[in-house]
Amino acid sequence: MRALVYGDVDLNIIDGSAIWAQAMVQALHEAGVEVTLVLKAPVRTDRLVAPLERLPGVTVRRRPEDAAGPLKVEDAAQLLTELDAAEPYDLVVVRGRRLAVRVTATPLAGRLWTYLTDVPQNAAEMAAPANKGVRGELAAVAKASRFLLCQTEELRCFLEGMLHKAAGKCVLFPPVVVLPEGLEPAPERIPGRPLKLVYTGKFAPRWNTYEMTSLPRRLAARGVDAELHMVGDKIHNDRTDPGFSRRMRVALESTPGLVWHGGHPRAEAMRVSAGCDIGLSWRHPELDASLELSTKVLEMGGLGVPVVLNRTPMHENLLGPDYPLFAGTEDEVVDVIAGAADPATYARARERCLEAARAFTLQAAAGRLRGYLRQAFPPAPEGASPTKIVVAGHDLKFFTRLLDHLRSLPNVEVRVDQWPALGKHDPEVSRELAAWADVVVCEWCGPNAIWYSEWLKKHGRPEQRLVVRLHRFELYGAWPGRLDIDAVDQVVCVSPHYADLTRKMTGWPADKVTVIPNWVDDAQFGRAKLPGAEHHLGFIGLAPWRKRLDLAVDVLERLRRDDPRFTLFIKSKLPWDLPWIWNRSEERERFEALFRRIRRSPLLAPGVVFDPAGPDVASWLRRVGFVLSTSDDESFHLAPAEGMASGAIPALLPWEGSDRIYDRRWIHDDPAAMADAITATVAEGRWEEERARAREEVRRSYALDLVCDRWAELVLTRSSDGAAGRTPTTCPAPTPSA
Repeated sequence: MRALVYGDVDLNIIDGSAIWAQAMVQALHEAGVEVTLVLKAPVRTDRLVAPLERLPGVTVRRRPEDAAGPLKVEDAAQLLTELDAAEPYDLVVVRGRRLAVRVTATPLAGRLWTYLTDVPQNAAEMAAPANKGVRGELAAVAKASRFLLCQTEELRCFLEGMLHKAAGKCVLFPPVVVLPEGLEPAPERIPGRPLKLVYTGKFAPRWNTYEMTSLPRRLAARGVDAELHMVGDKIHNDRTDPGFSRRMRVALESTPGLVWHGGHPRAEAMRVSAGCDIGLSWRHPELDASLELSTKVLEMGGLGVPVVLNRTPMHENLLGPDYPLFAGTEDEVVDVIAGAADPATYARARERCLEAARAFTLQAAAGRLRGYLRQAFPPAPEGASPTKIVVAGHDLKFFTRLLDHLRSLPNVEVRVDQWPALGKHDPEVSRELAAWADVVVCEWCGPNAIWYSEWLKKHGRPEQRLVVRLHRFELYGAWPGRLDIDAVDQVVCVSPHYADLTRKMTGWPADKVTVIPNWVDDAQFGRAKLPGAEHHLGFIGLAPWRKRLDLAVDVLERLRRDDPRFTLFIKSKLPWDLPWIWNRSEERERFEALFRRIRRSPLLAPGVVFDPAGPDVASWLRRVGFVLSTSDDESFHLAPAEGMASGAIPALLPWEGSDRIYDRRWIHDDPAAMADAITATVAEGRWEEERARAREEVRRSYALDLVCDRWAELVLTRSSDGAAGRTPTTCPAPTPSA
């Protein structure tokens, strides 16, 4: 495996972006990848470059020492393209929005692993006139990238919410903390000496660095002997506060109890920090919404130096809501530092920071990359031979990740016959693809499956195979009756109940109907829950009426009679946005009556939230603790499985076949029983235990990698008689409840 790495950063300037470049190369090397790092600027100091050049399998491509200056974006894009053309790379890691935009239109597209930080931090910034066109640029980057590497969960959720192309591609690659050689976590605080506070970095108004200089004086007034150590030499000239630079310098040079160390290399700055007791990363509230995590916080945590910082959802997820050194004002900073003089409080804060930093080690980063590499470059199933596959259909949204997997397999070439509508296609294109293919996969058993079965029956080669995936929608239509089943090797259903129903309704040979369940990207959905999730119900997709949102509202009504914290979040298009629903009077009248009921009820109106439909389901589910399935019937119903993967508890009514997909412990007789079970789960403190059980169940049965492997085995392996390898019913029965 070979990787090409380029960051639009200068490794002579030792800051967070330069450390990222070094850490990315080291982590890829640890993950077993050969790496070529292309430098932006001529080397003036090799403190970051030299350790990389000593690694086997790592090549550092330096700029000529007499180069006029650093590479411009256009030149960097051209150089990367030329290097890849000379000797192709499996993946290309880039950092920097301008560069990423530039390479989207090059042959590197599709292999880009793009690390984005220089993006708008909220919806208002994204919509600002100064950022006109940025959303379109980022959408192009997302489309061209295999992965979007996100520093934080908050950035991942933001990108998924703003860019539909980003959903499913955003993965975490948080900062990497590598302690300088010979530097270990500091021992516990030495009693009897002044409390040493430390700040490293730039001096700027929103970083509260001037306010920090008053801390020794204010702590002395509280009876705490403290001194402040500050490392750095970059003092900002702020246009909104012209006097800041002078005030800051005077304070650094003349404040009693303050030691200004000036500018130092990163390793020396960390050594100064290691000799101190408490780090300072307390900032102006305007920065609380930042989507980036301070590397300084993690570095100090790795040194065993607890940090004072603002209370934000990101920091609570990192350190826990009861971390003792959260502070938002100068008075609160003084209070928590004075409180940290207590040995037990200090030890608790120190251990939290050490524990948090362990998730950001080089070994942890390499482990993440190994997982992404396995996903991007899966091995072929045993016995597979080179195969040409055509995937045909009008709507591939339920097949996208399976398509990605097939495209990623070695010795497999995939082409798509994209039908513009259910019964419309270009026959000439379809004929050409049918003649080319070894295997045809028809997504939906509709006109596409009928056309391919007829063509293969007349013109197909003996070794060609046809696989058809059938959904509930087609089973009740006329198409299965017109399908030439003799030309079909396998019909795939997503649940045992619908496989049985298909055999019964069509009379097709039993061994031609198999089960491969729907997939759930458990890695994408496995995200930390937001506070209050245990009181939040989720409902995905409210139309048609048979989804029975009214029964979910019954559940909510019963819950809110006793606890108004319960809220129902509905992620869906509204019925009037779906003409095929809204034009049917019976459907429209039922929905209108339900919405009137919600609006007129003082109990329900404040407890129902409608969120827009979109692919950002994994992000949306962070707020949800229970996912409801109250339908009259379903072939599989993916929503509960996605909820389980997110760490939510599924709650189902007993639609036919539900107990062959989900454990009976999650299935309730009626809305009243469902509400009572939810109440008991929360009131008895079992929510954490039950959601962990649900997540394990879905990972064991429907995880994306398992389902992809089953599809690969079905499509790529052959039995001894030359027919398609027959896959048995592969939807594992849920483990019975104790």
